[in-house]
Amino acid sequence: MVHEDHTRRGARRGTLRPYSVAGLLAIVLLLATTGLSGCGNERNDMDDRLTIGIGNSVRYGDQPEQRGELLLADGDGPFPVVVFVHGGFWRNTYDLTLAGPQALDAQSRGYATWNIEYRRVGDPGGGYPGTLEDVGAAIDALARIDAPLDLDRVAVVGHSAGGHLALWVGQRDDPVVVPRLVVGQAPVADLEAALELSGGAVVDFMGGRPEQRPDAYAEADPARRLPIKVPQLIVIGTADDTVPLSVVEPYLAAAGSGLDVEIVDGVDHFDVIDPSSPTWDLVMDRIAAAFKR
Repeated sequence: MVHEDHTRRGARRGTLRPYSVAGLLAIVLLLATTGLSGCGNERNDMDDRLTIGIGNSVRYGDQPEQRGELLLADGDGPFPVVVFVHGGFWRNTYDLTLAGPQALDAQSRGYATWNIEYRRVGDPGGGYPGTLEDVGAAIDALARIDAPLDLDRVAVVGHSAGGHLALWVGQRDDPVVVPRLVVGQAPVADLEAALELSGGAVVDFMGGRPEQRPDAYAEADPARRLPIKVPQLIVIGTADDTVPLSVVEPYLAAAGSGLDVEIVDGVDHFDVIDPSSPTWDLVMDRIAAAFKR
């Protein structure tokens, strides 16, 4: 069995940047009415907007995991947005700190970054369908966040199981926010092909095998939601033994037009999320090109 270990990469936290007088007033009012226990944002009932709270946190739902960290670049905006969906085989052992270094690097390049958390296997309501519902809601929440965001220029980047979720985002029905590009970094792109990975993580996530839950797999598996709606980029290394290239190849063969693939010699599962890796510059270059179209 192949087991995923996402603990090798640390994460750094960005600093809270004032983005508007209205946003700061909302935070002050929140602290005045709730005390220091109000460590996230609260819904503004007047206009249904979401505001940035302490530690760059924004809550897009009522559950503890339904939150994200929003970083804004220097300047006035509106800022193009890069959304990050972390990996971890959908398990709650792992969290959004996995994508923290990438988010900080993208922020330094002039982007707003939305690093999302979501319910995972082991959380109440996690797994199928709750995980998909959360990721979709988190991305659509960009339309309600009180910040200068350019929603015509959004990219979604996901790693490993987060890569599965990023590809699914590009194929989902009736989105509010439609990305220009979705990026799968060593993604679990084909759920059925990945059934044996990490001690049966796909079956744990889906609540059964494909023959037991055919309708669920039809909804959740990017390989079963082809053809491609939103342009995709998949980046994977030949040295990846966590999500091996052989597991992704059935999807690559079936995807057809709309998919760009970069297979990088000697790169492993974690190299692709290292901001010092050439694969990361490749991803950022493709995002910049997509935003110019």
